[in-house]
Amino acid sequence: MNLSTIVEVRRPMSLGEIQGWHDGCSWLAGGTWLFSEPQPAVNTLIDLDSLGWTPLAVTEAGLDIAATCRVAELQAFEGPPAWRAVPLFRQCIDAFLMSFKIWNAATIGGNICMSLPAGAMISLTAALEGVCTLWPREGAPREVPVVDLVTGNHANTLRPGELLRNIRLPASALAKRTAMRQVSLTKLGRSAALIIATVGEDGADFLLTVSAATPRPVQLRFSACPSADALRGALDERLPLHAYFDDVHGSAPYKQHVTRYLAEQIRLELA
Repeated sequence: MNLSTIVEVRRPMSLGEIQGWHDGCSWLAGGTWLFSEPQPAVNTLIDLDSLGWTPLAVTEAGLDIAATCRVAELQAFEGPPAWRAVPLFRQCIDAFLMSFKIWNAATIGGNICMSLPAGAMISLTAALEGVCTLWPREGAPREVPVVDLVTGNHANTLRPGELLRNIRLPASALAKRTAMRQVSLTKLGRSAALIIATVGEDGADFLLTVSAATPRPVQLRFSACPSADALRGALDERLPLHAYFDDVHGSAPYKQHVTRYLAEQIRLELA
């Protein structure tokens, strides 16, 4: 879609060149949502591609994913053999509803910043204990876990003009075993529930992440793989019926039911 309100497109080569932020400015990465509908409040686009950030960087600490990393780039990532969680990347990417054009343009940061309940990159990075580095317009950078960045349906803790620079996935989380389940009301519909669990090689540190069924990702951590009763009790305590996201993609009772069901499948797989 043509954005008829745009009067300026900036292509900064460094952060220092980004000056004069105002209410009509918008960051541009993949642009797959930005150009999908009118943006009457936006008159200036700041293209992040010109900053030339490395999409994926492997370090001893883990994996740094630039906010501008394309979905296709993450899908092609192989990773060190010790990172047993890497196949989860492709599983979550397959939960997307997108054409090949979106696949090659949409960015990981854009999906997170949209902060939709069914954001598959939110599910992935939250489950792998991702931490976002945020650059405010003024002041020092700050770090916020993905699970805390997203606060609700299309809501997050980003401040006006603040930029998501990258998401860091720790090596400790990438080395864990994983299991994922996803369900939709229709064959090609938006996720009604996307549940992921990770566990250490010795069966310790079981982390269950519930997303899509809830307005924001919700995590339950156990020192070891829980029993069926312990997992069900923790889910019901943390997620009463009113905590589920009731929309056209599934009622709250339906999402509560499938969350319980899929969580138990995952528990059995990882036990």
